[in-house]
Amino acid sequence: MVLGPTVRDEGIVYEELKSAGQLPVGYAETQGPGSYRLKKSNKKTFFGFTVGQESWKKFLYPSVRNFLTASKNGNRFDAGYEEANSGKMAFFGVRACELAALKILDKIFLEGPYIDSGYEAARKNLFIVAINCSQPSDNCFCTSMGTGPKATEDYDLALTEVLNGKEHYFVVESGSNAGEKAIAGLNLSEAAPENIEKRDEVIAKAISGISKKLSTGELSEKLDAAFDDRHWDKIAERCLTCGNCTMVCPTCFCTNVEDTTDLTGDNAFRTRSWDSCHTVAFSYIHGGSIRTSEMARYRQWMMHKLTHWKKQFGTFGCVGCGRCITWCPVGIDITEEAKILINK
Repeated sequence: MVLGPTVRDEGIVYEELKSAGQLPVGYAETQGPGSYRLKKSNKKTFFGFTVGQESWKKFLYPSVRNFLTASKNGNRFDAGYEEANSGKMAFFGVRACELAALKILDKIFLEGPYIDSGYEAARKNLFIVAINCSQPSDNCFCTSMGTGPKATEDYDLALTEVLNGKEHYFVVESGSNAGEKAIAGLNLSEAAPENIEKRDEVIAKAISGISKKLSTGELSEKLDAAFDDRHWDKIAERCLTCGNCTMVCPTCFCTNVEDTTDLTGDNAFRTRSWDSCHTVAFSYIHGGSIRTSEMARYRQWMMHKLTHWKKQFGTFGCVGCGRCITWCPVGIDITEEAKILINK
């Protein structure tokens, strides 16, 4: 199954692709704090956009998954475990920041003491075709996080789309043995020096087009020192605690587990679903919630991405894709808020 970007409901989404005709050819978008608009472009490029509200994690770590089922059978119940989908998949059009996000999820689900079997099964059967960015959005800050805009690792094939006058072609690079085998099965000509030069120009232009910056040198330490800063309250006055930032984030992995029955009482289900640290119930333990205020919940989310995650895993939990800025209804910008907190 090939999965890639396509247009639905005036946005870029990731769905199964049956043909190249489903790709968003001739589309671009404008993004700002709390703003996303998809538009037609005069350039007939296949990848003239950046990222929409969805991330690839939905195929590896579904938003809803049934773990267990139990059905009444006379005087007893028959219990069953629902196996995860382990069919072969190809992700087509993965951005460099999204590759970084997958690497972070691998650390969470594959490298700890407890392995997520569903994620592991899907990841083992995955072929990744990356795409180097040519046109970043106004909310991108991958250069600050060291994650893009060029794919450097963890892909099978990487493409760079070059549109030079009437010339329109892709430069293909292999990043694995599987990628080499794929290239061997195609009738491709070796890239000429001028093709490589144009590829590098595309990537250099993307780098120069990224205007949003965040200094990460002592970011974690400075945010720790600002834990009790009053600016958190100012952010909370705007934050709706809707959870949009966590739902669109390619690295958030918080979930909730619920046990339910159908109306007959004969069938029971144990279901895992995505959750958000912005909800009051997420931090609930016996006696009440730990984080009852909007301020505490926003602070938890932001410091988890930029401080706690680095202490625990040695890397930031943010890859600079800018989704949380774009899809925040009130346009809270994590880079601007971090700057205020660390520059006092």
